[in-house]
Amino acid sequence: MTSTSEDLWNHVIAQFACGVDSIHGPSHWRRVERDGLYIAERTGAIVEVVTLFALFHDSRRENEDEDEGHGERGAAFAASLRGVMFDLPHEHFDLLHHACARHTDGETSDDPTVGACWDADRLDLGRVGIVPSADYMSTAVGRELAARGPSGRVIR
Repeated sequence: MTSTSEDLWNHVIAQFACGVDSIHGPSHWRRVERDGLYIAERTGAIVEVVTLFALFHDSRRENEDEDEGHGERGAAFAASLRGVMFDLPHEHFDLLHHACARHTDGETSDDPTVGACWDADRLDLGRVGIVPSADYMSTAVGRELAARGPSGRVIR
């Protein structure tokens, strides 16, 4: 059981209510994972938590618009699969739960792992017509990437 297994990704994708072509769906999750891993390499964030956040943070959306509570539902979904499809120590799961549950609250975090998760998600706001702002980034890496603007943010 690993957090990055394709079986886990496929399981979550198969249960995603908005469909694979959703702006909040698997393509977005993969970009969040890519950007989150880039940030994690530079901040010391916990890679496994960042990867799981990418998968679960929007996984329980019920629609493409305002969907209050989807982060909490994503955190609960992750909890239901912990020990079944992936393992994560309790202290790391607490970070994952917090990052998923609060990712839409507009907060920043001093924790490098939560910060990497939130920054990676916010760096992909262009998909919904919002230009990411350095003011809402938690990490120096996230602020730098946001400040570069859309043409300078291509990470890999």
